[in-house]
Amino acid sequence: VQLQASGGGLVQPGGSLTLSCASSARAFSRFTMAWFRQAPGKEREFVAARRGSGGGTTHYTDAVKGRFTVSRDNTKNTVSLQMNNLKPEDTAVYYCAADERIILSELRRASSYDYWGQGTLVTVSS
Repeated sequence: VQLQASGGGLVQPGGSLTLSCASSARAFSRFTMAWFRQAPGKEREFVAARRGSGGGTTHYTDAVKGRFTVSRDNTKNTVSLQMNNLKPEDTAVYYCAADERIILSELRRASSYDYWGQGTLVTVSS
């Protein structure tokens, strides 16, 4: 499975950006799709996820709740992350990740995901 992330860039605080991730997975609808981010000098952290055959539920880290929205289009094999009201602390390289077999308790762990995109840089600065 190959993942291709895009959409990063420079945005001012309070601005918006949408990241996209295209997947080559044949049974895309069954995959849990997630976004992680890694800021300089920090560990990779969970941002958001949308489950596939597990009911399509969405999950967010507290820091982005109410600002970020994860969505998926199973007809196009894509997952998106709409980011609003961006803050300087959202600056990071954002990665999309995918896995077909993840249980709920493992959803927020980077090590749970077998497939990763190359990352796209988001910089929030004035």
